[in-house]
Amino acid sequence: MSRIVIVGNGPAAHRLVERLRAQDHTGPITVLGREEHPAYNRVLLGAVLDRTLTPATVTLPTVDAEVRLRVTATGIDRARRVVRTDTGDEHPYDVLVLATGSRPRMPEVTGLHGEHLQALRTLADCARIDSVVGPVAVLGGGILGVEAARALLTRGHEVTLVHPNPHLMDRQLDDAGGRLLAERLGKLGVELRLGRKTVAYRPGRLFLDNSDVVPANLVVACTGVTPETGLAARAGLPVQRGIVVDDQLRTSDPRIHAIGDCAEHDGDTPGLIASAWEQADALAALLTGADTRYCGTRTVTRLKARGIDLVSIGSVDGLNNAEAEVVTLSDPARGRYAKLALREERITGAVLVGFPEAIASVSQLHDRDLPVPTDRLALLLGTPAAVPGTPVELPDDAVICRCNNVTKKSLTTAWQGGARSVPELARATRATTGCGGCVDDVGRICGALANRLEHQKEGAA
Repeated sequence: MSRIVIVGNGPAAHRLVERLRAQDHTGPITVLGREEHPAYNRVLLGAVLDRTLTPATVTLPTVDAEVRLRVTATGIDRARRVVRTDTGDEHPYDVLVLATGSRPRMPEVTGLHGEHLQALRTLADCARIDSVVGPVAVLGGGILGVEAARALLTRGHEVTLVHPNPHLMDRQLDDAGGRLLAERLGKLGVELRLGRKTVAYRPGRLFLDNSDVVPANLVVACTGVTPETGLAARAGLPVQRGIVVDDQLRTSDPRIHAIGDCAEHDGDTPGLIASAWEQADALAALLTGADTRYCGTRTVTRLKARGIDLVSIGSVDGLNNAEAEVVTLSDPARGRYAKLALREERITGAVLVGFPEAIASVSQLHDRDLPVPTDRLALLLGTPAAVPGTPVELPDDAVICRCNNVTKKSLTTAWQGGARSVPELARATRATTGCGGCVDDVGRICGALANRLEHQKEGAA
């Protein structure tokens, strides 16, 4: 069997190894990871930061591969088909997969550097932030910035969130959704400075472009990421924003593939965990002989911040498409807002704030490209009769827990294996251990499976 070397030890690499073994690849697999930690779910760093989860909890299960930690790949010899590392070793490959991820984009602010500036990208970053006392400023009001601000507030810090654009999560939310999110964060206790830029820092004080001074013993940068493409570029592979790949996730060298944050497919670098997982699934199938293609991932972004139910589907532009049917429900007094964009009765974009009952249903309708029910209001309010299919009626490959990519089939298998309660299913599959938004759905599946077993026993009797 072919020798596979994977550079990177994040969720994409971990998923790829799991799927390769599940599809009967028996050849050697070597994984080279720069960090000292085994693979973990980076999406859940906010929960580690607020101590809802521990580093051990977000650590991914051990895989059947030779995993080398604290090893950095420094070069690729494409002619000899070997990967060189900073330890002086060479790793021969028949297939090489680059899953090098991305690095934080750090702000350039006068006086802001060293111990006063910290990214949030790794477990080591969480540990460093954990040691800080006093007020904290978060730069960047995207999804990571909002999650970080909420986590730090939970930890008891005085938190100020600084964002250069007029509303939060402007890549996922429209104006109304962004305003409602800001109101919710403000009521929780986060100080917001929207439409403002940082111009300078002195120990304990962050200066903004309107002369405001923000107290900050530490500044946490959540200002975007840049795909890690250096290894590919040095090897002469095409690089634009990311490492350019085709529908088979191949670079210009047919023996070298790229997946996850570092990969650019069809001009897009999504930087989302769902994309990394789907790319890993597709590549595993390709490497084990299947005739498949990766055609992109439907974008569903769920905010993982305690006390805030928010999901964004598709792009903001899709919500403003003149050709779409747009359904809007605004209830600011109760902190609720929903906007659906529909074409041919299918969801092309959505923003849901404060509608936890509707999030799972709307997400599944979008994932499965199903027509929405005619009673749009009932769908948003989570009325069961309006939603086609309970969680148990969903197909086996329907994703129930997005944080950990747990499917209905995985839950059913675990239940049949003896995990007969939500806590037991959580231990067996990791479902519900992320943002917790899938707890009710997991409970419904658990209950329905129990009822089905009871009916089978009665029938047998």
